[in-house]
Amino acid sequence: MSDIWPVYAFGVTIGGEGESAPPARPQSLIFSFLGIYALDRGTAISLGSMIDVFARLGVSEEALRSTLARMVKRNLVTRHRVGRRAYLELTPHAVAVLRDGRRRIWETGAVNRDWDGTWTVVGFSLPDSRRSTRHDLRSRLIWAGFGPLQSGLWIAPGPKKVIDVFDSLDVDDHVTVLTARAFEPTEAGDLVAKAFDIEQIARRYRAFLARWDVTRPLPDAPDDLVRQLLLHTDWLQLVRQDPHLPAEHLPADWPAIRAEQVFRARAEEYERPALKVAAGLLDGLTP
Repeated sequence: MSDIWPVYAFGVTIGGEGESAPPARPQSLIFSFLGIYALDRGTAISLGSMIDVFARLGVSEEALRSTLARMVKRNLVTRHRVGRRAYLELTPHAVAVLRDGRRRIWETGAVNRDWDGTWTVVGFSLPDSRRSTRHDLRSRLIWAGFGPLQSGLWIAPGPKKVIDVFDSLDVDDHVTVLTARAFEPTEAGDLVAKAFDIEQIARRYRAFLARWDVTRPLPDAPDDLVRQLLLHTDWLQLVRQDPHLPAEHLPADWPAIRAEQVFRARAEEYERPALKVAAGLLDGLTP
């Protein structure tokens, strides 16, 4: 499922109370939109209605069409026509990607309180002739919650399914995957400190709180549909970048705890009014 890997790098911003949105590109917003309004609904969505929705987010029709065309090529959506109207449907591959995102948003939780003391360890060595593949592998490991302990040795807390990390990279003969525990004189807290930038992770959550933990966030957004899509996109970006480190090795005031509370409160606040706006814009078709 290679398209689970980073899709976040926006260019859409809507400010509020001196805060600007993290830069985001249209594909990130499309994933959030499809995850809310298409996933498991058995519904195709007309391109025209999507153009109307994304215009509210400041995404041009040209940018939307171009992004969707790339998503078709990557087997994420399919297009078909009914009369003069074009409709979009999710592929099975996209359904798997979106369900993974939904699981991370609603089920994983902001803090790992159930860590069993084990680590998944990935060791790899690739020749210089495969430098690009090495870069891609490192990027995927980061996205999967791994941190670099030392050259060619990466760790993540708990058991991790890493087969998707290696998908399409052709590196099986160059990697070793193990499960391990820290043993004296190594301490688990030392591994966390060495392999992960705790302060950088905390800064991301504090930035989320600065944007959303206010009385009326994003007052310049045109409606709660826009707020909902930006909120979900921001949060999914956060949880996919979070290695989900053991709670006992994080500061007591870890900002992810408050950030998750704020996300859930905002998501509930926006759900009904956003659905009302979407119902007036979306022209759905049951396949």
